Amino acid sequence: MPHPPQQVLSLSPAAALATLVAAARALPTDRRVVIGLAGGPGTGKSTLALELVEALGPDAGYVPMDGFHMLQVKLEALGMVKDKGAPHTFEGAAFAAFIATLKHASGPISGPGYSRAIEDVVQNAFIIAAKTRILVTEGNYLLLPDPPWDAVRPQLDLAVFIDVPREKVRARLLKRHAEHGLFSAERNSEHVERVDLANYDLVQRSRPHADLVIDLVTDA
Repeated sequence: MPHPPQQVLSLSPAAALATLVAAARALPTDRRVVIGLAGGPGTGKSTLALELVEALGPDAGYVPMDGFHMLQVKLEALGMVKDKGAPHTFEGAAFAAFIATLKHASGPISGPGYSRAIEDVVQNAFIIAAKTRILVTEGNYLLLPDPPWDAVRPQLDLAVFIDVPREKVRARLLKRHAEHGLFSAERNSEHVERVDLANYDLVQRSRPHADLVIDLVTDA
């Protein structure tokens, strides 16, 4: 069945949250549904997803794509540490399979998260209860049309693309990388330019695959 025409809105973060809450409550209630927030790094997806889960209450659960980063030891073994954050440094097929499992699960299921404090995956970081009806997932690559990511989009009952101008994203990412003091300013700047902004540009091309695009209007 074809998707309805894409809706594009320019909204403040507060208005975006209100819009997403209304959209979530309009989804089918006879089964578990999945809302996916996609967009480039530094666009505020995680914050908005967590706020949405809180606003929806006990019916909702948060499922971060970042929990499917490759483990640091695996990246080191493959010689891909410098590429960390790029699509090929995630367990994309495992993430798609996890979403499929969650959609049809009848009991509680735990899943992995990601800690920026240690720059690595944390196992059993959250639990989706059996009664949870709305899953809210977020990540850069939810709408990519290339394997293995193309297995994610068909599972989303509502696909949302969060967009923020590139220069604002650059400033946010430099600040984020500096917060935990794990790396030098030179390394952070190089990583943002070579990896994060390249990923931002790649993800921008997946914008047409969303049901709803929200251009966030922010001061910073």
